[in-house]
Amino acid sequence: MSGLASVLALALLPAAGNFAGGLLAEWTRPSPRALNWALHAASGIVIAIVAVELIPRSLDNLSGWWVGTAFAAGGALYLAAESAIERLLGSAATRMGMIYLAVAVDLLSDGLMIGSGGAVSMSLALTLAAGQVLADVPEGYAAVANFRDKGVGRGRRIALSASFAIPIVGAALASFFLLRDAPPAAKFSVLALVSGLLTVAAVEDMLEEAHESAGDTRRSIVAFVGGFTLFTFVTAGLGD
Repeated sequence: MSGLASVLALALLPAAGNFAGGLLAEWTRPSPRALNWALHAASGIVIAIVAVELIPRSLDNLSGWWVGTAFAAGGALYLAAESAIERLLGSAATRMGMIYLAVAVDLLSDGLMIGSGGAVSMSLALTLAAGQVLADVPEGYAAVANFRDKGVGRGRRIALSASFAIPIVGAALASFFLLRDAPPAAKFSVLALVSGLLTVAAVEDMLEEAHESAGDTRRSIVAFVGGFTLFTFVTAGLGD
């Protein structure tokens, strides 16, 4: 399989995970407590992706100054995207619209991560895609659960859930084409930038949504730690 086809296939995995989470929310009656636990687990997985894969690889190839600068740029990019969303929707924005755009932006960052990872090595792209599958299932579950709570019809909910494949596949292919012949410094700088974007998204989007759905309990902490541990084990298994 060519590099392009591999990146496309890997980008479709998290999109499928997100859609599967949405279908799970269709078939069951999501409880606020279950949503809280699922989002804590997803946050733990995202933090693990950054801490176990992206930052260590960046530090192996770039100075700490470059990694820190790129990480800060990722955080700034998140703030810029959030500001653009608020300006686009204005004060009349519905909660559903904000949720949809937040998930779409998060999936776009997933695609950027997989595409830039594939430009470094396909083994890294596989590991990142596997981690995102685990994280995107509860994210898809949360999105459709919120759509359902806002009274959106089933057909429209399924269409919205399926449309999340567009940003992740588009970003993966674009970043792969732009970075596959780029110098190593550019590739690892992008990984560090994505680390900043993902970290802010996990803390500000996923955990905030978890806290809004239900109050935290000890099981919420267990879910967060479990998500981090699960991705670490997946990384170890794929590495072996």
